[in-house]
Amino acid sequence: MRIRLLVSFLFISALSGTALAKTTAEDIRLASTSFLDAFARSQALNGYQVTFETGNVDSRIALAPCSSPLEVEFTGDPWTSEHPSIQLACSGERPWRMFVTTTVSINGPALVAARPFGRGERVTGGMLETRSVVVNASRRGIMTDADLVEGMVVRRPVNAGSVLTPDLLDAPDAVTRGDHVIISARSGSFSVRSRGKALANASVGEQVLVKNLSSSRTVRATVTSPGHVEVPM
Repeated sequence: MRIRLLVSFLFISALSGTALAKTTAEDIRLASTSFLDAFARSQALNGYQVTFETGNVDSRIALAPCSSPLEVEFTGDPWTSEHPSIQLACSGERPWRMFVTTTVSINGPALVAARPFGRGERVTGGMLETRSVVVNASRRGIMTDADLVEGMVVRRPVNAGSVLTPDLLDAPDAVTRGDHVIISARSGSFSVRSRGKALANASVGEQVLVKNLSSSRTVRATVTSPGHVEVPM
């Protein structure tokens, strides 16, 4: 995810004799803080609380002055890291760019296990709780929509209170080995249907080998819904 804001902070230079004013460390700190503050305020509108700190900026820095607003952006995804760097760039007559380290904490709601989960269990609403967590403490992402989680299958044991991440859950099988399925062959608006038998387990969107019961041919099909697969025509 790339997040960019223009920091409306013009570095106004003035001539002192023949020496041109410079962009200082204080200017860089101000631009960095303005960017992070704008990010925090934008996420507050979505129900997230953001706290941040900028890293040290070398006080000896003296960059060329910038007559246009600085372009500031995260160079990493702040939603999967608590230490994303930000890049500041000047595209004026004497362009330059530099990087500043940050510490960013994003607090917000996430689904957690209300009790221990066993491998192979199918998730129900009663197994879930919503708690406020540090969202970006997990590089694996979080899950927030209970409707999307219910019905999924637990991939490996989960402790009570653990934040649910996508790698902990699998989509349930839409077809299982031995199931009789409907095979659809499509070309534009034209389609042909036949009956088949699944030769393996698969979830929606996955491919599976299916035996056509009419022709006895084995074809590779994509599962479109429980009991239904599709092959290209």
